[in-house]
Amino acid sequence: MRQAHIDILKCNDFKNNVYIRPLIYLGYGKMGVHHVKATVHTTVAAWEWGAYLGEEGLEKGIKVCTSSITRSPNRSTFGKAKAAGNYLNSQMAKYEAIESGFEEALMLDENGFAAEGTGECLFIVRDGVLITPPNDNSLESITQDTVLELARAKGIRTERRNITRDEIYICDEAFFTGTAAEVTPIRSLDHRVVGNGKRGEMTETLQSTYFDVVHGRDERYRHYLTYIDA
Repeated sequence: MRQAHIDILKCNDFKNNVYIRPLIYLGYGKMGVHHVKATVHTTVAAWEWGAYLGEEGLEKGIKVCTSSITRSPNRSTFGKAKAAGNYLNSQMAKYEAIESGFEEALMLDENGFAAEGTGECLFIVRDGVLITPPNDNSLESITQDTVLELARAKGIRTERRNITRDEIYICDEAFFTGTAAEVTPIRSLDHRVVGNGKRGEMTETLQSTYFDVVHGRDERYRHYLTYIDA
């Protein structure tokens, strides 16, 4: 699968940032919900994709609403699996947000704590501390771990703890992270302005640092990158 990622980039004439999506899925040969004897197939897709939540959103932030759709509880599914079925809730929450005039949705867990966006992890800043929820009820995230590592390297204090919706209302800054979202500021939640309603100072610092890493401009993090010969 790793080599397939490299091959698909080499055989296409991509000019801009590319999103890569590997899929492992069940094929024909077995009907019903007992899947064991179904054949297993793999595919890797890649396409040029700009900022997932908009180029303007990277600078000015996005409008977010709290979704009426609850993040699937751990008792109902395997929440640590990046499985297509786990994204049905995200799909419904995203539709609800867009139809209501927002760019993204925040999903709460069954206990009412902030879990994640429809495809992103949440960060907030309060009194100079960078806070993100534990992965008790969210997908474990490479981007989330990367941002935490970058923050600690800059001497920023970090915390992993539960976050309530009203704490986001009164925090100094908030942003989403993810493979597609990268580092996207949140300027409002449920029509309530977050901080000064703009990209915050710490958000901008971490965003700039993150882009330096993924674009190969920071030598300290070259080990994160895979270089491909033309």
